[in-house]
Amino acid sequence: MENHNLTHEFPEYTDKINVLKLNDEIFRKMYVNYEEVNALIQHYEEGEQNHTTDDHLIDLRKKRVHLKDDLYSYLRQN
Repeated sequence: MENHNLTHEFPEYTDKINVLKLNDEIFRKMYVNYEEVNALIQHYEEGEQNHTTDDHLIDLRKKRVHLKDDLYSYLRQN
């Protein structure tokens, strides 16, 4: 399974991510939301018994992509 941790996705922004998590409430909320969605996806993908539908998992993956795009834009602008 691929690692979708934000610092893995954007290694060039690792330091900035760490600073913004501590000092920027807007970024922190987006980051937490991304990490929660990512953790839920990992839970469903790793579980021996998948307790969700394929459509739900696809929707979660789409949400993760949109959140990642928003976070990337925020990192570039700030």
